[in-house]
Amino acid sequence: MSVEELETVDKPDDSLDEDFVRKVFYVCLNSGKILLESGAETYRIEDTMIRMAGNYGIGNVQVFVTTTVIILSMNDYALSQTIRIDERANNLQKVVNINDLSRRITKGLPIRDAIDSIENIHETKMFPFWLIVFTGGMVAIMFLLLFGGVAGDIPVAAAGGMAGVLITESIQRYTKIKFFNEFFAAFFIAVISVLYVDYGPGTELETIIIAAVMPLVPGVLITNAIREMIRGHLMAGTMKGAEASLTAIAIGAGVGLVFMAV
Repeated sequence: MSVEELETVDKPDDSLDEDFVRKVFYVCLNSGKILLESGAETYRIEDTMIRMAGNYGIGNVQVFVTTTVIILSMNDYALSQTIRIDERANNLQKVVNINDLSRRITKGLPIRDAIDSIENIHETKMFPFWLIVFTGGMVAIMFLLLFGGVAGDIPVAAAGGMAGVLITESIQRYTKIKFFNEFFAAFFIAVISVLYVDYGPGTELETIIIAAVMPLVPGVLITNAIREMIRGHLMAGTMKGAEASLTAIAIGAGVGLVFMAV
């Protein structure tokens, strides 16, 4: 049975200025932070950070990323830092911007320009709150039609979709426990759907509820969990899968509680 070789650490490379290395460290670490906060896959984050450092002439870089932690070490320069991510969202625009920055670095982007780009990407604003809520209603309408719903159920599906997003985003400002957000949102959607069908012109209760809760379903999270598992990142894949499962349970519990009461 062969014995694996010990990992060797190269001697420090004195050819690069310490200030320059620290700037590269800043760019790599904050790029990873923005990607993780924006919902990117952990393997993408690790690969992007290593490539950025390598394009600036820095090797022997070690990166470890989970769904809540980033550890970056530039071993040749005794630089290491761990950061914890408390808030995550799906902001694919920032993911695209960081990917574009990585490509520009590959083409020789100066480090000063890279720092400016990082700061600009960090300051990128999300969509207006009203637009996010309105989009929730549009998504619900599209799914209602996709599932064969009738035109008469469109108003309550739209109202339910918008209300679900509104409740989720509002509660999230006061508590970080996502389970409660999705539970109360699903509960409210089920209540107004039942009332619309029992006392209004609604016809297909199940289709209305399914369409209205679709904006709450963690589709990106489920997709990323599967991709992480396929790429061999079992820890990140398992954690994201567990988070998606809790969201599904919260939605099911909110709707189920209403059905138990009626």
